[in-house]
Amino acid sequence: MSAVLRDLRGIHFDVLPPLALYVHIPWCVKKCPYCDFNSHERAGELPEKEYLSVLFSNLEALLPSVWGRKVQSIFIGGGTPSLFSARSIDELLASVRARLQVDPDAEITLEANPGTAEAGRFRGYREAGVNRVSLGVQSFDDAKLAALGRIHSADEARRAIALALETFGNVNIDLMYGLPRQTEAEARADLEEGVRFGTPHLSAYQLTIEPNTVFYSQRPPLPEHDACADMQQMVEATLAAAGFEHYETSAFARPGRRCRHNLNYWEFGDYLGIGAGAHGKLSFADRVTRHEQIKLPRDYLKSISPVENRSIAARELPFEFMLNALRLVEGFSPDLFSGRTGLPLVTIGAKLEQAEKKGLLERTRERIRPTERGRRFLNDLQQSFLP
Repeated sequence: MSAVLRDLRGIHFDVLPPLALYVHIPWCVKKCPYCDFNSHERAGELPEKEYLSVLFSNLEALLPSVWGRKVQSIFIGGGTPSLFSARSIDELLASVRARLQVDPDAEITLEANPGTAEAGRFRGYREAGVNRVSLGVQSFDDAKLAALGRIHSADEARRAIALALETFGNVNIDLMYGLPRQTEAEARADLEEGVRFGTPHLSAYQLTIEPNTVFYSQRPPLPEHDACADMQQMVEATLAAAGFEHYETSAFARPGRRCRHNLNYWEFGDYLGIGAGAHGKLSFADRVTRHEQIKLPRDYLKSISPVENRSIAARELPFEFMLNALRLVEGFSPDLFSGRTGLPLVTIGAKLEQAEKKGLLERTRERIRPTERGRRFLNDLQQSFLP
């Protein structure tokens, strides 16, 4: 039996990865035409009380899998979680703390729409324990916001950012580029305005067309591929000049202000996933598992248990690790691969060598990281580690 095949027979962890919690709140006011997330337009009053009750039952069903482990971060995503009242978010976080060991210094993020109504709840969210907010701004151009189907205005976004900085301090703003009929100058103007607010974190994404979205069936006039590539280079150069570290494909942070929750994903840490359609990943002494919740809110409200809880085959773990870790601009240490997969690095030695020969990867004793070419052709690099 070859060494590689022998290594893939089983896995073993001496130390389990860090643990995080993701909570999904699936409702939004209006479904954006580019969005392929599990989000659903609300019809009438939200069932906040009923949904929280199922969330808590859902969490309790998962507790035996994480006895004794401490939660390092919590992320409340959606949908638009800021549609839930501050009182509901307070009840959610209090109930999580009653059931799990939460680090006193845990990063607790809430995604929020920059609309006036949601921004008016910021102080209540802060009092509930939220200490970081992520605002889906996307653009400071009203015409571009309309083209994206966003329901907030540029002025509402500006006011929400200012209020979020005053209330939380730790703020991320999401911006998109490659928007319908967008020029590089317009993308630069959006970016420069975002920088001027002084938020510690900024995420910049290229608009992509995903299946099962309105834009997929009614494709808008987007900039050409080369124009988008130029915008991406402009984004990286502009944010570097403004003092941001480019640490993940779409994530930029001022020194010491990286998103701890998302870093846990990219470093293949563990996380519980509760809420409609939420996914989770947990490690045990001899296996790694994934769980997935019922997707549709109306069905989720009738259920308390994960739909699926399966072990990941050892042969699939290298690809799952690389799918995340290769998004990190600085790459990862060889020890992280073994620590997160329970497998020795030799199991992917040949594939690492092939990627290096193609100019997609570079290796030292301390780091394995994508080259600039590897970052430009990230899908090709990730797929080279498929089993």
